[in-house]
Amino acid sequence: MVQHVWRHFVRNNPLSLTLPHEGGGNVKMPLPRGGGQNDKTRKTEPMLKQRIITAIVLFIGFFAALFYLPPLHWALLMSVVSAVAAWEWGGLAGLKQRERLVFGGVMLLVCLGGMVKLPKIVAGEPFPLERILNVLKYNLSGYNDFIACAAVFVLATLFWCLVIPFWLRRRWRLDLTRWQEQGALLVLGVFLIFSTWLSFIYVRGGTRGAEQLLIVMGIAWVSDISAYFAGRKFGGKKLAPEISPGKTWAGVWGALAGVWVYAMLLRSGISQVPLGLALLLMISVALTYIFLAVLGIMGDLFESLLKRQAGIKDSSNILPGHGGVLDRIDSLMAILPCVVIVLGVLRIVRNYFIEFYYSLL
Repeated sequence: MVQHVWRHFVRNNPLSLTLPHEGGGNVKMPLPRGGGQNDKTRKTEPMLKQRIITAIVLFIGFFAALFYLPPLHWALLMSVVSAVAAWEWGGLAGLKQRERLVFGGVMLLVCLGGMVKLPKIVAGEPFPLERILNVLKYNLSGYNDFIACAAVFVLATLFWCLVIPFWLRRRWRLDLTRWQEQGALLVLGVFLIFSTWLSFIYVRGGTRGAEQLLIVMGIAWVSDISAYFAGRKFGGKKLAPEISPGKTWAGVWGALAGVWVYAMLLRSGISQVPLGLALLLMISVALTYIFLAVLGIMGDLFESLLKRQAGIKDSSNILPGHGGVLDRIDSLMAILPCVVIVLGVLRIVRNYFIEFYYSLL
């Protein structure tokens, strides 16, 4: 009976190998599922190669633009990127293809309007934002560009720090069949993408702005890479299975640990102050980086929630192996506007603290 079942299985199993028999003739032997190889590995290898090639091309192109484009050309490039991101956001809001193109065009016009209305920002005119935050100490007459810029950053920071945690915790879902809720999501997209565009322009235009922007973006990159390897190595409890099933708490702790190490490696200038003050500054810098990494994780989860709500896996396929522009900047949309305000506040606190510290000596 067993032999009969075995012969039937081998005869009808397409995944079998024909081998010569000692007594003459051939005999069929069943192969493991996948033809003796791991199907998942075979499918993953081309995708990984595609991701690596795309990442290299993107990094080289972005690095060249970041360090060599004039301010006006940089603003135009970021405007085009913002228009593509808005086109993808339209997909998250349930717009049809033609409506998405119109929405992307509207976003492009908004960014171009920002270039016209905020010429000092676009030109990269240096102005420490902490002067606006510290209104009691500085005269702000004639700095309308920077006041408007600060207002956008403050509103974006309040949204990411106060609204998004509750949004993610309660998993608020918008009924995109109702024009009121769909319209609210579109307006929110315009504001968030514009605040990100403005952040790219403002940070890059400051003193050593290209290096500072690269360092801030490194927070998101280090966080993503650390989270990926920590989650893959340790797995464990899911972070938000209803939003993004692939993310784990091990990945979160790995991301925070990676960002802490990243902050320690970038402690330039701290050695110029006394040891006690240097330690406090190192800890404050590391905690700030960790806070920004947490914001980046929330930005990633927020986009994942919108994609799940829209029933799509990636915002688009414009970047082979990486999805869309929103998939690449979701963390930065939360980090960049906030980092300007956070660092401005920290500079004020640091300056007062240093003055107080030396007054005690």
